[in-house]
Amino acid sequence: MQIVLLTALGVGGATVLGAAIGFLFKASSRRVSDIILSVAAGVMLSAAMTGLILPSLEYGGRFALLTTIAGVFTGAVLLDLMNRAVPHICKASGVDITSCPEKHARISKVLLFVLAIAIHNLPEGIAAGVGFGTGNTAEAMTVAMGIAMQNIPEGMVIIAPMLASGISRGRTFLVALGTGLIEVVGTFVGYFAVSLSQAILPFALAFAGGTMIYVISDEMIPETHSEGEAQGITYALLAGFCLMLAMSYLMA
Repeated sequence: MQIVLLTALGVGGATVLGAAIGFLFKASSRRVSDIILSVAAGVMLSAAMTGLILPSLEYGGRFALLTTIAGVFTGAVLLDLMNRAVPHICKASGVDITSCPEKHARISKVLLFVLAIAIHNLPEGIAAGVGFGTGNTAEAMTVAMGIAMQNIPEGMVIIAPMLASGISRGRTFLVALGTGLIEVVGTFVGYFAVSLSQAILPFALAFAGGTMIYVISDEMIPETHSEGEAQGITYALLAGFCLMLAMSYLMA
């Protein structure tokens, strides 16, 4: 039990460590902010594929393809509905969306991006906890180390966009801390409910992957291309993708 607790804190703490590093790279301009957001999109895209969707196919058993596709679409549709149903910050403050200041619209998009990170942390934590619950400690530690290594750049990339959108440093850190705590909770869920976790894990992984792909396509890429200079932004996305791909490969 002690090793599970330490692992859970380590996995969640990696996100907080990345967030602390992220404070050193606060965007100084809209261009820099767009580049960092593009790197984040690349990191998320790679994490969605290598850390969520492909494992969903691997663990899905007989109906792996159907389960994964259903999970991806369910995650994307749910996040879309949340985006439509939950009032944006401007609407909540009584401001007409047509005259909404750019700053407020940008905050809404950044928070949606952070929400996708938080959602995807839960099944990652479950994946880390399942191994301990089944007694395969060596494999569980390998999975947990891989997740922790992935969480450092993820923690980094959520900071600069939030700061650039005008969210205070204190609230930004609390949000980052919250995303890490979600992973701690997921680890214990996986440990104490092994049979249930093994049944829902493939769908949960695909669900999280769907939310991330939705945010990348619907919010992050359009936001970073809004000023029309796409070439450097595209390379930033590829750099983020390859960074996470390399980390996943080296930790395999």
